[in-house]
Amino acid sequence: MTDPTRILLADDHVLVRRGVRLILDNEPDLTVVAEAGDGAEAVELARTRHPDLAILDIAMPRLTGLQAARQLIRLQPDLRVLILTMYDNEQYLFEALKSGASGYVLKSVADRDLVEACRAAMRGEPFLYPGAVTALIRNYLDRAGQGEAVPDRAITDREEEILKLVAEGHSSKEIADLLVISIKTVERHRSNLMAKLGMKDRLELTRYAIRAGLIEP
Repeated sequence: MTDPTRILLADDHVLVRRGVRLILDNEPDLTVVAEAGDGAEAVELARTRHPDLAILDIAMPRLTGLQAARQLIRLQPDLRVLILTMYDNEQYLFEALKSGASGYVLKSVADRDLVEACRAAMRGEPFLYPGAVTALIRNYLDRAGQGEAVPDRAITDREEEILKLVAEGHSSKEIADLLVISIKTVERHRSNLMAKLGMKDRLELTRYAIRAGLIEP
């Protein structure tokens, strides 16, 4: 018998974590070794608990699941990541795949799909729900028909961190304290964000952050 897959579970809703844990701990080859209430806590726990697999909600405080996924994969390149979300949304799906996630599972069918998604991820295989496969094929055909390549992300990871915090209503000083950088650096990143995205105020940045899945509306 091989050791069970060690899982880090991150979701800011305690009841969701409890339900997901019940599904996972009922399987002999899967075990939840750590739970986090937000993306930043997930990154911290990964440093000490060394999970094999991280299951991350998208919409979480401090760091989203997508931001956490990128940090976790940089921290532990062999870590598998699954995104577990209520959003059947093509933009989130594509961002999840670009972040390095092995799969995208909808909470509405987690009782049916999550265990198989975990096992597929640990085999090195992607897991996508049927609608996601359709979206990927449609996107590929559209881009191929137009002779387009998939665009790079418009903003850097640090700019994305600052965008999320700005949209959550934090002041420049609060952001500087949270990220351990100077207020001047925060203001420079914020100015760069405005220029790159063609926006002029916090409201427009907040709307963009909602569309990008960084905060919930």
